[in-house]
Amino acid sequence: MKISSGFGGGMGRTADTCGAVTAAFMVLGLKYGQNSPDREAKERIYTQIKDFAERFKERNRSLACRALLDCDISTPEGLQQAREAEMFSKTCPKFLRDACEILEEMLNVN
Repeated sequence: MKISSGFGGGMGRTADTCGAVTAAFMVLGLKYGQNSPDREAKERIYTQIKDFAERFKERNRSLACRALLDCDISTPEGLQQAREAEMFSKTCPKFLRDACEILEEMLNVN
């Protein structure tokens, strides 16, 4: 939990890459990443990351928090809008669920 605690809000509320996506990239890295310089292994993990990103975008149109939420939570106004609409409890769980489902599909196949 501690290592991923800054992922919320599109990486520390910068509204960039969704934390669920970044966490999924870490899981894929644990499975397919390399421990030493290895060009083949690097290409393998890059392929997995690109595959995940494409699948996530097919479901959600973007990897970026500001596009997923249709507001920029890195600004006080956008953050207030998201809070008033309860996006963090009503909208974000779908992105987490999608990331987990995609990961499950990928990890069970490969």
